[in-house]
Amino acid sequence: MPRPRSAAVARPNRMIAIEKMFVMLVTSAAVIALAAIILFTGPAAAQGTVTVSHAQGEVEVPRNPEIVVTFDLAALDILDRLGVSVAGVPAATMPDYLSEYADGAVPTMGSLFEPDFEALNALRPDLIIVAARSAPQLSALSEIAPTIDLTIDANDFVGGVARNVATLGRITGNDAEAETLVSDLNGSVEALRDSAANAGDALIVLTSGGRVTAYGPGSRFGWLHDDLGVTPTIEDVEAATHGEAIGFEFILEADPDWLFVVDRDAAIGQGGTAAAAVLDNPLVAETTAWREGNVVYVDSTAWYVVGGGITSLGSAIDQVAERFAASGS
Repeated sequence: MPRPRSAAVARPNRMIAIEKMFVMLVTSAAVIALAAIILFTGPAAAQGTVTVSHAQGEVEVPRNPEIVVTFDLAALDILDRLGVSVAGVPAATMPDYLSEYADGAVPTMGSLFEPDFEALNALRPDLIIVAARSAPQLSALSEIAPTIDLTIDANDFVGGVARNVATLGRITGNDAEAETLVSDLNGSVEALRDSAANAGDALIVLTSGGRVTAYGPGSRFGWLHDDLGVTPTIEDVEAATHGEAIGFEFILEADPDWLFVVDRDAAIGQGGTAAAAVLDNPLVAETTAWREGNVVYVDSTAWYVVGGGITSLGSAIDQVAERFAASGS
């Protein structure tokens, strides 16, 4: 017959059970406390920060920010390719591939130049992005959230695009995707440089309100020459923001093999005389570019408004490559 347990043995077993229950309660409380910390500090705080060097300095920004606002459409272009949702954008003419951000589908936070500070404060973003047009607002915007300036130096345009892709990939945890995008971009650039060597020279002009301005190396569109290797018809065009004002006589005297045309009015959705009509005159018609059908009306929104995006630049490169290929260059 089994011997009954003594009270002395039973008591320690009850003590062990009580201790186990106490440990479980303490552990559960710790888990709940940790969940509360994550809930009230947000995902960015739980995942840490990343140090970002940008056009105006260096700043700590949250890793994988949840609420992102950009005043730069090139940054929006890049974030779109990385699969990152944006919570606020400027009111601007969007290209077709960014139509999901047009017409109020996503809250507007002001214009390309001027933020709506009231809307921004209400949204409480984790990260704000500015560039070129909105760059002067960085200091004021930094009072609301960490702000980075992704302005690209015109003298290193393709390199600047690549760095911005890498930066946004690192911030959002999309390093591998960013690396692939940069690799593809570099491959397209190298391929075009090969064909550009035998394509002849080119002049870039912009039309706006019936007026014409020219761009050359070092200008906002100078990447056609500096990075893609297309020979400039004129080397010393003034590198002003809106180009050097010229007349039709200038175009005839320069006599470019290729004429690349940016229609600013169309790019910003402003009514005006179309670029093709502005340039349709006897003097331009005498140029080599016009006679040989080498006048290229570029995607003006991509070149003028979204310049610096990975998709917009890729599209521009493809258009130039296709025209060179069609001409046998």
